[in-house]
Amino acid sequence: MTTLHEQSLAAKKASRRLRSVSLQQRNDILNTFADNLLKDTNAILYENTKDLAEAAEHSDAFKDRLTLNEKRIQAIADGIRQVASLNDPLHIVLEDRILSSGIHLKKVTVPMGVIGVIFESRPNVAADCTALCFKAGSACILKGGKESYRSCKVIVDAMKHALQNAGIDEHVVELADKPSHEEIQQFMEDRSCVDLLIPRGGKKLIQAVVEHAKVPVIETGAGVCHVYVDDSANLTMAQDIVINAKCSRPSVCNAMETLLVNDSIASSFLPSMVVALKEHNVIIHADEVARKKFPDLIAADETSWSTEYNDLEMNLKIVHSLQEAIDHIETYGTHHSECIISENIEHVQTFMDGCDSACVYHNASTRFTDGFEFGLGAEIGISTQKLHARGPMGLRELTTYSYHLEGKGETR
Repeated sequence: MTTLHEQSLAAKKASRRLRSVSLQQRNDILNTFADNLLKDTNAILYENTKDLAEAAEHSDAFKDRLTLNEKRIQAIADGIRQVASLNDPLHIVLEDRILSSGIHLKKVTVPMGVIGVIFESRPNVAADCTALCFKAGSACILKGGKESYRSCKVIVDAMKHALQNAGIDEHVVELADKPSHEEIQQFMEDRSCVDLLIPRGGKKLIQAVVEHAKVPVIETGAGVCHVYVDDSANLTMAQDIVINAKCSRPSVCNAMETLLVNDSIASSFLPSMVVALKEHNVIIHADEVARKKFPDLIAADETSWSTEYNDLEMNLKIVHSLQEAIDHIETYGTHHSECIISENIEHVQTFMDGCDSACVYHNASTRFTDGFEFGLGAEIGISTQKLHARGPMGLRELTTYSYHLEGKGETR
């Protein structure tokens, strides 16, 4: 069995050769990767069934994240093709000027090198990250949860076959082969081979990587996302957005976890809203004010407001003002995605300016925080930090830059 360190060394070597692979060749390989996934659908589903069988004791939300079907595999392939269709993120000239010395300076986008991605149970992450890193000229090393290993291996093998057919070193994508805890720790400290780490998953995983890595990390944050229904909101629209934000796919990070409602419209909005949520089997934790109106709701405590449920479960709080809503979001949120439903332009602008989150919506579901929806192709994660990338991370966010300088014999 190949060790994780050996895989890292192989990926580093392959990344150097990848820097000179043309855009056309990268795109052709990605399209072949997508073709291979569709050809291998039955094999992927077979291995995914094995993974699901071993995850039988996990929650429904966990199993949803792990589950693949023909529709999801088609969506993965479509995402890879979209990545292939995007402009080249490399060789973009960010600055072009002549220095006082006469030297010609260009600031140009270049590959990161080797990107390590540590994730949990979503096998689509293996495909998304492989496609994005490869298009951005970088090798990637994937460390998924053991529950999704079989599914991920078939997906990665589909890319390796595309690379082999094109005569490109297959080690530009590596899937860690069930490494030990010690190997993973060494991997996170290996700055000689790994240029960047991106953790994808729950708060516990992300914090573990941030706290223990010596390799630079981009923190993809947990999603405690909020929807605030303002006193001027179109209530029919509000109900549709809330149901979509919470129920369309509750296991993902862009799903709503807390609903904030202005008290002036609570009596007219909440009765039908609560009924609609219950019809979708949503468990509601509510503050004292809301529970006076709906005594059967669960009492929220201090930990409720900062919980990412990733399930058909949520919080409800009645607020007395727009500012109280913003203050609540800033206190308990994760700077991921927030929404205001309002027809008051001044309130909308105050909310947009006041919420320090990667994505802030007006009259639209938080579920749109997604690289595919943003036209980025698949995303490698949703960054909630401020350096070096924020929000859905597409191709441009996976590059760095280099200063290219051309002289005519100048000396200093």
